[in-house]
Amino acid sequence: MSTMRIGGLASGMDIDQLVSDLMKVERAPIDKLKQKKQLLEWQRDAYRDMNRVLNDLDRMIFDVVMRQSTFLQKKVTSSNENIVTATSTPSASNQTVEISNITQLATAARWTSGAIGAIGGEAVDVNASLASQFGESNVPNSLEFQVTKPGSTTSETVSISIDPNTDTLNTLINKLNSNATLGVRAFYDEHTKKMVITKNETGLGSSIEITAGKDFLQGQLKFQENILQKDAGTGQNAKFTINGLETERPSNTFTINGMTYTLKNTHTGTVTISSTTNTDAIFNSIKSFIDKYNETIDEINKKLKETRYRDYQPLTDEQREQLTEKQAEKWEEKARSGILRGDSILSNALSSMRQALYRKVEAASEGFQQLAQIGITTTANYLEGGKLIIDEAKLKQKIEENPEAVYRLFSNNGEGNAKGIVLQLRDEIKKTIKSIEDKAGNTLKTSNQYIIGKSILDLDTRISAAEDRLKRVEDRYWKQFSAMEKAVQRANSQSMYLMNAFGGGAQ
Repeated sequence: MSTMRIGGLASGMDIDQLVSDLMKVERAPIDKLKQKKQLLEWQRDAYRDMNRVLNDLDRMIFDVVMRQSTFLQKKVTSSNENIVTATSTPSASNQTVEISNITQLATAARWTSGAIGAIGGEAVDVNASLASQFGESNVPNSLEFQVTKPGSTTSETVSISIDPNTDTLNTLINKLNSNATLGVRAFYDEHTKKMVITKNETGLGSSIEITAGKDFLQGQLKFQENILQKDAGTGQNAKFTINGLETERPSNTFTINGMTYTLKNTHTGTVTISSTTNTDAIFNSIKSFIDKYNETIDEINKKLKETRYRDYQPLTDEQREQLTEKQAEKWEEKARSGILRGDSILSNALSSMRQALYRKVEAASEGFQQLAQIGITTTANYLEGGKLIIDEAKLKQKIEENPEAVYRLFSNNGEGNAKGIVLQLRDEIKKTIKSIEDKAGNTLKTSNQYIIGKSILDLDTRISAAEDRLKRVEDRYWKQFSAMEKAVQRANSQSMYLMNAFGGGAQ
């Protein structure tokens, strides 16, 4: 509880102001400690900002230039995409393929019923029980199928349970569709009153044969007599000629030599499919990495060269009260400026990152062992701190010549001089991040787990001790002034007594 003090009644002095002025002097050391703490907090935050920048670069390396698929991207073209399209795996060789005489596309087996009616010729209610629509005695308790998959000589038994009093035509269709082993898509069309069952798989080589419940399908659901007998409703394979070889496939999408083709229509002519190295996509991936690296270098250099305004110290609470919000922001901007100027951790990081990129990768192919050999060099302007520039024509030429060799230059998995340059760069980035975390921590570390945090904790202890001392000093000042007030008051009382005494004698 604060103590209410009133001073100066006897002496006429503004004791409160006097104590306040005296305490300003006493508070100065605490203000300096708080300013020092604020500088450390700003430095900690600035370090962590640099770690975020480095982590972004590290993620870019991992997500883009470390992936082999980035450097082996293929560009596939079709002379008629309405007939055939294709894609290529990164590992496939560049090739040109001719597809002609597409006499038929692969289709799935399909069965269509006749018009379905309920008892008495009424329209079917798809949400009413099967028993109420077709008569309980006409609805079996299950449907059983023998399913043979493509390429298999053995069949699997699939049983679909039915409760005539609760299942409806809709729930029966859902049961057919949801059984993965059965592998069909069924639906009922209310306009034609017909039901359609279609195999999920296209082509020959698969069959479904019903072994129980055939009478229900024929009598009530109006499928033809051969409904779902073995080999009934058989699908067909796609038939075509590829590079002069007549062949067929059970699906319209198939893969040959790493190229995946999709047949869209029959065609008597020839469609030419070509796959080439996607030079532009690979170039753009490398360029995005170079841009991110340069952006990182620029951010670090800005911090290292940022002007330090030593006359602008963090504002005390009293100083901040005397400024407008905008004035305080401008002051703080200058006070924070240069907080990492000339920092050794960041300077060493720039140096080690440059060295990683300049190294020769012995395991890479001749002519692809250094960045300069593929058209990536350091800018001639030393003030830019080691930024990289790209000779676009040379880099694209090298990509076209040997994209695998470009990949090994960047990301060859090895040790020492055999390690790709971005792997070496990641090693240096991780070392820097570790050094910064040792000094400035991260969001997961407590204050006593890193250097700046320990210093802040020490300052908090010193500030707390100084605040306690300040309270004692203020109390001492008030006691001293209170004692003075009492003395003045006694002196005043004695003076009045004497004046009254002498004044009384004179009369």
